[in-house]
Amino acid sequence: MEPAVSASHGSRFVVYVALFGNLGIAIAKFAAAAISGSSAMLSEGVHSLVDTINEVLLLHGLRRAERTPTPTHPFGYGRELYFWSFIVALLVFAMGAGVSLYEGVQHLRHPEPARNHGLAYAVLGISFAFEGTSWWVALREFRRRKGALGYFEAFRQSKDPSTFTVLLEDTAALLGLLMAFAGLFAAQWFDMPQLDGMASIGIAGVLGVTAFLLARETKGLLIGEPAYPRVAESLLAIAARDADVRAANGVLTMQMGPNQVVAALSAEFEDSRTTPQIEACIGRIEQAARQTHPELVALFVKPQTPEVWQARRDAMEQAAAREA
Repeated sequence: MEPAVSASHGSRFVVYVALFGNLGIAIAKFAAAAISGSSAMLSEGVHSLVDTINEVLLLHGLRRAERTPTPTHPFGYGRELYFWSFIVALLVFAMGAGVSLYEGVQHLRHPEPARNHGLAYAVLGISFAFEGTSWWVALREFRRRKGALGYFEAFRQSKDPSTFTVLLEDTAALLGLLMAFAGLFAAQWFDMPQLDGMASIGIAGVLGVTAFLLARETKGLLIGEPAYPRVAESLLAIAARDADVRAANGVLTMQMGPNQVVAALSAEFEDSRTTPQIEACIGRIEQAARQTHPELVALFVKPQTPEVWQARRDAMEQAAAREA
């Protein structure tokens, strides 16, 4: 797992690049939409404005998530980022997809030919260059973190929504720009302004799918997902190496933020060990665990026989099977 500082710095850099890029693009798109009268260009302007607001919310979430634990939030504020990421998904759907769909339908009902196509094409080209740069920065950071995992698997397992949110937004933006160009060009070529409105509806569809993927993933993080499997495996190995531990039964983990994990370790201690010896053993396990995993904000060690642990695991699996 990456160091917390490195991951946080990389996330912020990705978001800042997207923020300044989207802000400039949004201004250019709205200006081009006002001059050309293109429905798809107006939808793209709304899209970029929503993306700009989203980056501000992600930066706010990153800042809030780094606050130290308090008596009212003993495990820290890491889930603030997950909350604001979920709000971002709702904004993409409500403001981005909703406004684009409305604008597209209105243009189909009252079609008007676009004006000044040259300006619109120029803005689309510049926007594609800026969005492509932001997309590449986000993709490079995402690839650095995903390791050997596939892209979709890495997206499902990622615990830092800031990076994959920007990557998905930029991917949707590039697809939207292509649709806007195709709609504007087709409307001009075939002299059918309705095609411009259809492109706006297509942009709404892309944003709707993006919002769904973001909402589904951030919902899982907000409710509570386990940490990466290697964290539990490492904690088990640390406990098993201690001479006072007869059996390291298992570990339950909870991801509280991009760089914050809470874990509960079930272990059986040697029968001959006294209470002070067991307390010293737990202290050694905690110290080794924190050195290996700086993101560990709390580790609870519960003395438990393997049979009791297994019974609990079986009950959890049966409950999961019934819900499925």
